[in-house]
Amino acid sequence: MNTSKTALVFGGSRGIGAAVVRHLSEQGYKVSFTYANSTAAAQALAEQTGAVPTQLDSAASAAVRAFVEQQGALDAVIVSAGALVMGPATDLDPASVDHMIDVNVRAPYHALVSAGKSMNPDGRMVVIGSVNGDRIPFAGGSAYAMTKSAIQGMVRGLAREFGDRGITVNAVQPGPVDTEMNPADGPMASTMHSFMAIQRHVSADEVAALVDYLVSPQAAMVTGSLQTIDGGFGA
Repeated sequence: MNTSKTALVFGGSRGIGAAVVRHLSEQGYKVSFTYANSTAAAQALAEQTGAVPTQLDSAASAAVRAFVEQQGALDAVIVSAGALVMGPATDLDPASVDHMIDVNVRAPYHALVSAGKSMNPDGRMVVIGSVNGDRIPFAGGSAYAMTKSAIQGMVRGLAREFGDRGITVNAVQPGPVDTEMNPADGPMASTMHSFMAIQRHVSADEVAALVDYLVSPQAAMVTGSLQTIDGGFGA
């Protein structure tokens, strides 16, 4: 049990983030997590796990930096908070695209860099990206794919920034995951499954299990990597 270790999860109230909070809490981490608007879900998860919730807008870079610095030396940071804007590029609201960039790119960068200033040796950083950083097989996802491709360069670069302290930095790239944002019975499910070798949505617990490995001592030499879990969506 990792009773002396601390973890911070951005976007921890629902979906993948909530699964990560549960898994880390079960392993004995002292977990804090952020949430944007899902107050009831955050409170319920806190009661179930003992994790400490904080409402935070990930689009506010200064707030993200300040919050991380308040946490002191951490052992693990997982960034699961994300925004999704889909549709024809010429029709998308520019302000919505900019907000997605703030949440999907700026927030992870500032969170990890801020954490890296005081993170304990052999710490772990994980960002939840997307297989769409590698492949976007249908129109309407160019802006979203752009943000997820940016994560790839970020984790590779930060792995070199922090490697001398044994800190690893990795991205987990899910394919379709059964969450409120992308339910397994949603209108796009059959289209997405048609691109997959294993034709079903990934579960949030399956993604969290991959995060479990990346924060474990056994993954000490896994860094700067893109860990894809997509049922063959990008194969």
